[in-house]
Parts: sequence; C-alpha cells; structure tokens
Amino acid sequence: MTEIDRVGVVGAGLMGAGIAEVCARAGKDVIAVESSDAAAEAGLKRLTTSLQRAESRGKIDSAADVLTRIRVSTDLDDLADRQLVVEAIVEEEHAKTDLFARLDKIVTAPDAILASNTSSIPIMKLGVVTQRPTNVIGIHFFNPVPVLSLVELVPSLLTSEETHERARAFVQDDLGKRAIDCQDRAGFVVNALLIPFILSAIRMMESGFATAEDIDQGLVLGAAHPQGPLALADLIGLDTTKAIAESLYDEFKEQLYAPPPLLIRMVEAGLLGRKTGRGFYTYG
Repeated sequence: MTEIDRVGVVGAGLMGAGIAEVCARAGKDVIAVESSDAAAEAGLKRLTTSLQRAESRGKIDSAADVLTRIRVSTDLDDLADRQLVVEAIVEEEHAKTDLFARLDKIVTAPDAILASNTSSIPIMKLGVVTQRPTNVIGIHFFNPVPVLSLVELVPSLLTSEETHERARAFVQDDLGKRAIDCQDRAGFVVNALLIPFILSAIRMMESGFATAEDIDQGLVLGAAHPQGPLALADLIGLDTTKAIAESLYDEFKEQLYAPPPLLIRMVEAGLLGRKTGRGFYTYG
C-alpha cells in the first residue's frame, strides 16, 4: 500500500487550515489552495496562529518547522502531484461537484485519493462527476481539527476497498486520529444524530419555551454535555448548520431535519455564530 506523503487541501478556512495543520504536523508535505490572495493570506495567518499556540502549549516543538511543510497557493494546478487531496470548501453541492470535476483533470497520479470533508453531501454525487469514482471517499474531520480525534470515513458504492484502506491507514496511522466507518447517506453518523438535536433546541427557543442560556445550561448541567446545543451551533456556523439540515431533509424528507424559520432568518441576516461575532450569542 503506497504511503501518502504529499497532501493537498482545497480551502484554508477554519476546517481546511485545521486539516492542513494536522497533516503538516504528521510530517506531510502540504499545499493548501484558496480562491484569492486575500483568502490565502488569511489562511496562512490562521495556520501560523494555531501552530504558535500549539508550540506555546508544548504540543509541538517548533511552529516554524511545521510551517516549512505548508505552502498556501491560489492555483489549483499546484495540486497536480498530490497523492491525496481533501476538499474543504463551502457546504454547497454544486460548488463541490464542480471542484471534483476540475480536480479529476488536474491530479495526475492514477491512484491519488480525492476526498471530501463534507459533513452531509453524499459522496456518490462527488464521485460520479470524475472518471475515477473508485478513488473518491469522504474523510470528514471535526472542528477544531487539531484537537478532536474523530474522523468519519465514508466510501460510496463505487469506492474501492484499496482507497478505503489507504484512507484509514492515513487517518489512523499517520495522523493518529480515530476513524469510524459510515454509510454514504446524508449526515453520515454524527450529523444525522446531532443536527436534529440542535434544530430541536432552536425550535424550543423560537417558540418561547426557554431562553438560549437556559436551554444550553440545562444540557450542560443536567445532561453533562460539554457545551449546549445553541452554543455548539454558533461554533459550527449557522450557515453550515442550515446547509446540513437541508441536505438531510432533501434525502430523508423527515420533518425533524427541516431548518426552523428562525435559523433561516438568522442566516439571511448574516448572523452566523462565532465567525461573524453574533449568532445565538454575541462574541467579542
């Protein structure tokens, strides 16, 4: 089984930067691609800040050494020689399928793995737009990537066993994460359970049944959750929460997956949670 040494990440936002970081910390050569110079600069700053924090906490020996293994680019063609490319862009199906069709033409190695960090979009939809659906798999990390150990592996019906096992070896042996296998259904394991829970909390608040603070404190103090569902939604991003809910509802047509009107209005207003400074809570 060919070892993966050269990794590409498309997107250097919160998730993409985290994926690039853990790969570089594992000794891999990493190229992260962003859509503009400004986004690339922001991605590099995000990586530098995170690595410097890890160094100050004794998690790594040298942030500077890790950064030498990461290059941030705006040219997708720079990924041509990668053995694994992980897509971590906006949670929108058309954007992802367009990207996978482009990567299929760019990445040259016939056994290169094209992976998606999607939290909800079926992998089959991404695989069939390429000429190598056997090489396409979901590798879904969780935020914050450098901290959380879980990764969902999501093969489609067309993903080869070799691709699945190479992805597992990379995640577990190289990155030191814990992989669980999921069927290729919207939401996979974690979000299929988590999103209805968060939506229920939003409906409870929306109806006036309880405040955001009381809902979250109830789950933290009464059910030993580390964080309440509304604070967690703010961390995930309300736009991402809404997108996952819509993907789940499109697939299963069950009312528990339908995004509540309050969530829709908050996203329309740009109140997306921590990343915009305001969601169910206000952040400094």
